[in-house]
This record gives sequence, structure tokens and C-alpha cells, in this order.
Amino acid sequence: MMQSPHNPEGPAPAPGLKELIRRLPTLLGKTFKGKAAGIAESSRLREDRTSLGWKEASARTVAAEIEDLLRRGPAGRTAPREDEWSEGDLALAEEIALATSRAGSSNITRTEAYLACYQAYPELHWAFLAHMVSRNAGWNMTDLRGRMADLMDETEKRAYYRFLERSNALIFQDAYPQLLLYIKSRELGSSRFHLLSYFHVSGFMRPFWERFWIDRGSALLTVGLIINEQNYIEKRVIRHPYYQRHITDKVPFHLQSLAGLNQVVFPLLEAEAEECEAEQQDKIAAAGSEEEPAEKSASPGDQVTPRHSAREELKAYENDEQFFSSGDGLAGSGVGEPGKQSAEEESGLGQLLEEGGRVKYVVHRLAGRVVSDFGSLPDRIALGKSLYAMLMGLRAVRSGAERFAASVPHSGSRGDYWPELFTANSKEALTSPMQGSELLEGETLPPGKRLYSPKLLDAWGDTPYEPISREDWLKDHSALDGISAPQPPYLCDISREHRDGILKTALVHDAAGDENHRQT
Repeated sequence: MMQSPHNPEGPAPAPGLKELIRRLPTLLGKTFKGKAAGIAESSRLREDRTSLGWKEASARTVAAEIEDLLRRGPAGRTAPREDEWSEGDLALAEEIALATSRAGSSNITRTEAYLACYQAYPELHWAFLAHMVSRNAGWNMTDLRGRMADLMDETEKRAYYRFLERSNALIFQDAYPQLLLYIKSRELGSSRFHLLSYFHVSGFMRPFWERFWIDRGSALLTVGLIINEQNYIEKRVIRHPYYQRHITDKVPFHLQSLAGLNQVVFPLLEAEAEECEAEQQDKIAAAGSEEEPAEKSASPGDQVTPRHSAREELKAYENDEQFFSSGDGLAGSGVGEPGKQSAEEESGLGQLLEEGGRVKYVVHRLAGRVVSDFGSLPDRIALGKSLYAMLMGLRAVRSGAERFAASVPHSGSRGDYWPELFTANSKEALTSPMQGSELLEGETLPPGKRLYSPKLLDAWGDTPYEPISREDWLKDHSALDGISAPQPPYLCDISREHRDGILKTALVHDAAGDENHRQT
């Protein structure tokens, strides 16, 4: 009998599948209505677009430089020897390597490090995209100890966790030094991208960074990083024999995609409608007053004030969520430097957040995409570009996601964005084997009956890895295929589809619980 971590006695007797079959028409009806609502909400999200600043001439220039690299072959792009770097270069590189190691210890620290880079240098669009996607990786990791716990044995859970963690860690190891090189170049007033090879970054990326240094074209750099990072993990993770044997060649991996259960979600923290209306009335009244106007409350679309200035601090964790303090080095830049977490931050989202004592904020919709085929490199690149165009090209998505990222610390629990459905407290979690029945009863779950979604540091420990291969993935012209302007998807509101995915998983959980009960 499978056992939940929050229900060690095993599932209670289940009513059986007949009840679920009886409710199937209701489920199908809700799914249909949800699809219609998703289309309507997506249309509203797409109404207010902002330009990504794609520069086709710059894209052609970068592509031509990469084609030249390919013509010269590996011998024509040999990495510089260590004696060709100055002492200052080596000191800077070692500094960045140390900061990368410190910030890369877990999904929690990586996710916060990306956000700090974006808050310090908002032109680094990819850093914010990486932050939001990394949150999703953490949520998927904790699902293995939460709502998916009864659907896999321990060996399967550990293999899946290693797959998710390895991908997250390798992308960070490759991309974070690139971000820090740009930041140090800004501080020093001159490019340091000749040091990309010190970190074994593919030759594919240098033309993108050098062009970005000239014209600050955020969209082109983001597309380059999306292509680079997905190619970086293609051989090292996706096509690695271990992960093929245990994950990507397994039937459940493909069934999850077919069922629409693999999703990337961007929680949007937005003001309640009535609060926005009241705020507008206050502004009108204040405009006719001779008194000094009160401090402006935040509203959707405003630039979000970060929890902490990323130029001053970057949170970093050690074991047991303890922060370490750093001294010299990158601390002066504010990136790579740890900070402290307030008691208010540790409480998470709760039900509502208030700013300026007036406007209330709540996550009541999710932007995002369903991941159709994670095993396909072209599909992953297309997905990344689509997510980027949605996140940074739709004003409501960008402002809502920025506000969420700045206000809600990443813990790995889905309770971060949906506390009415999930809880990180195992003692308050739903232990009934009929999770699907509970979810069919209403949109939310009452306290004591919410789905278990632990915090990441409570679910998994640090994971050691084998040495990483250092060869350049750039081999042929297929690398150029994805260099094109990103476009937002037609369907971008995933709120209902995400809840339907949670319900589908719960129904599978119920069926498994019923089968286990009949066998005992």
C-alpha cells in the first residue's frame, strides 16, 4: 500500500470509482466552461501590449557572426589559455565563480539570485524569465513529496527530482556567470565578455552579449540565452542515458504531457477591482485639494518596489535556511551578496497583501502555458520564447508577475500562490483518499482539507552530482533556427486549466487509493 508523508497510516477506505464516474459530466462541464473563460481572459490580457524591442538588423548581424564561427570550425574558436588573461581578469573570474557557487546551492537560492539581477538591471529580461520558470521548477520538485507522493514509489520520485534539480542547477551554472559578467562590465565601464570562455560558455553566446553591450537589445539577448540554455541541458540531461532510462523514455513522462499536466504558471498579484475603483476616486478628490497629496499607493501597471534593493543585497541560503554573510568581492555590486529575510516575508502570500494601508492585492489569475513535449529541443525553445513574449510583452502579465515576485518569497510550496488550495503544513493537509471529490465540491478547500505542498527545504536536501562535461554544444547551423522575434501565445490565461490539471491529478490519486484499498 502506498503511503503519503502526511498520512503514514495509509489511505482511508475510498468510496470507489463509481462516484467519480457519476460526477464525470460535471467535470466535463466545468472543463468546457473553463476553456471558454480562459479564452476570454486571454483576450483581455493581450489587449495592452508593450514592445519587446526586437531588432531584426541586430539579429542578422549576430547570426552572421555565428555562421562565421561554424565555418571556422572548432579549431578556429579555441578557448584562450589561462596565461592570456590578466591578473585582474583572473581575479574577477574567480570572484564570479565563488558568487555562482554560493548562490547555486539550491533552487531557492538560484531563484532569488535571478530576481536580484533583474531588479538591479531591468534590461536583463532573461533573468526575470528565469526567476519565474525556476519558481515552477521548485513547485514541481515539491509536488513529488506532496500531491504526487502516492503516485510514485521512492525510486521514481528521487529520479524525477534529480532530473528537475539537475536541469535547474546546470542552467544556473552556465547562465549566472554570464549575468554577473555583464553586471561587472557595467560597473567597470568596459566589456569583460572575453571571459565567457573562462566559464566554458558556448561560443554561440559571445556575439549576443557583444551586440547587447552596444544596443541593449533585451529581446535578442533573451532569445540567445533561451536557445543556449536549452542546448546546454540537451545532452547533459535530456539525452543523458540515466535520465532517458528513468525519466524521458518512460510512459508516464509522455502521458503527463498528453494530459496537459505539465504547466508553467506565472501568478499575477493584482489589486482587487473595488480597491482600484476606490483608489481612482481618491486620486480625483486629491487633485482638487490644495493639501499635499498622500503617497501614491501601488496599482497594477506600476513599477514594483522590490522587497529589498537588489543593488544592496541578495539573499543566499545555507543549510536549515540560515543566511551567510559575505565580505569583499561582488558584495559591492549588490549581486552575489546575501541579505536578510523579514518576518513579514516568511509569512508568504496569505489571503491578501496591502500596500500603503489601502490597496489590497491577491493572486486571482495565472498566466502560463502547457508544456506539450519537454523532450523536444525545438519545442522547448519555442516554449521559452512564447513564455518570454507573454511575460514581458503583455503589460498586465509583467506588472502582476513583478509584483508577485517582489512580494512573495519563493519557498517551493504551491501555497505561495494558491493558499486556498495548498498548505505547507502536513498536519493541516487533506488525508482523505478522495481529493478529487473534495475539489469538485468548490473552487477552494477549507482549512484542514487543503492539498499538501511542502516547502522545498522540508522536502529535499542538497544533491551531489557527477562532473559536468565542458564541450561546446555549438556544432551546426540548427542553432540559428530559433533566432526570430518572440510572439505571445493566443491562450495565455491558464487559471482554469491549471486547476483542471490539479483536479486530474487528484482523480488519479483517488483511483490509486481505491485500487490499493481493494487489494488490502
